[in-house]
Amino acid sequence: MVTRPNALSIVLAGGEGKRLMPLTADRAKPAVPFGGTYRLIDFVLSNLVNSDLRRIAVLTQYKSHSLDRHISLTWRMSVLLNNYVTSVPAQQRTGKQWFQGSADAIFQSMNLIDDDQPDYIVVFGADNIYRMDVEQMLEAHMDSGLSCTVAGIRVPRASASEFGIIDAGADGKIREFLEKPADPPGLLDSPDESFASMGNYIFSTDAFVEMLRADAADETSRHDMGGNIIPAFVDAGEAQVYDFTTNAVPGATDKDRNYWRDVGTIDAYHEAHMDLVSVVPDFNLYNRKWPIWTSQVQVPGAKFTLRGTAEDSIVGAGCIISGGDVDRSVLSPNVLIEKWAKIEESVIYSGSRVGRNAVIRRAILDKNVIVPEGVEIGVNHDHDLARGFYVSDEGVTVVPKNMKISQD
Repeated sequence: MVTRPNALSIVLAGGEGKRLMPLTADRAKPAVPFGGTYRLIDFVLSNLVNSDLRRIAVLTQYKSHSLDRHISLTWRMSVLLNNYVTSVPAQQRTGKQWFQGSADAIFQSMNLIDDDQPDYIVVFGADNIYRMDVEQMLEAHMDSGLSCTVAGIRVPRASASEFGIIDAGADGKIREFLEKPADPPGLLDSPDESFASMGNYIFSTDAFVEMLRADAADETSRHDMGGNIIPAFVDAGEAQVYDFTTNAVPGATDKDRNYWRDVGTIDAYHEAHMDLVSVVPDFNLYNRKWPIWTSQVQVPGAKFTLRGTAEDSIVGAGCIISGGDVDRSVLSPNVLIEKWAKIEESVIYSGSRVGRNAVIRRAILDKNVIVPEGVEIGVNHDHDLARGFYVSDEGVTVVPKNMKISQD
């Protein structure tokens, strides 16, 4: 029998997601729908489960009801094999305060580590789009003999100042961890690129627990994983970078290999959806060798009537395209598009209805939005703002949940 590493995975899912408003007005950021049928958290959970890391605690806090419900109904593991995905809300175990930062969230949940007694702790974020065999990163961590491993993705040095940047030597050991530096260091083998932190970490348990306790006692700390814990390991000479480009996921295409997208803003979220819909997509949801898991609604297949069309689009089950035209868009289940309506480069959530002759262009419609006949969204941004919609810096219009739009 093969002895597997004794690892506990902790997913940080308590973030407020202010930059994704109004999509996060009524839900936690990791619960935001993505790709028609998924939630953002399904991507990290799928990566962990596909990597045979199946003891997973999800730390939640902000507006977590829909997230907790999704986890409890979808992510049911085999108790017989001691596998689980469990949602852990803020519990005020260390005092009368909520999580003060990502490191404090884990410190306040120290009982999870005490109960499980893992040798290694995998700490991943909950809201990025990517595929990764985490077991390969864990093996690299064990081989290094160091206490901390940080996943790094190569980004153009010209735009690297937007990220937390890893300055590492030829041996991969991190010399410095820089928060959004004005002059990011280049890589030794690629001077025009820098290592950006993916917010994914692996720790040896004893060293990690000791560092968490020291951080909790430091009144000057922000109690943040990237801002405090990782720099402390770097200062101790105990941190290495794991190059994401070395990660090999079964079924990856040449185009989507090493794809990673931070969808923390409306524009990035919209762009990530557009990455899904090409004939050869930048990120391939249809990789059967490394599936993204979620629960599927029990409804009939999508139906196209009255010459309704969809081109370069993802159309969820239960949708009815009744004479309308859908182009480069993603429709969640149970969306109705009526005759002569035109949908272009848009994301439409479940339960929404688009009336005859309506135009939806570069827009995101949250759940249960009702668009009357002839209304245009994303065509005139001044009109969008006057209706109470949100318009992003790059011109993506967002219609809030449950809005019944008045007719022009």
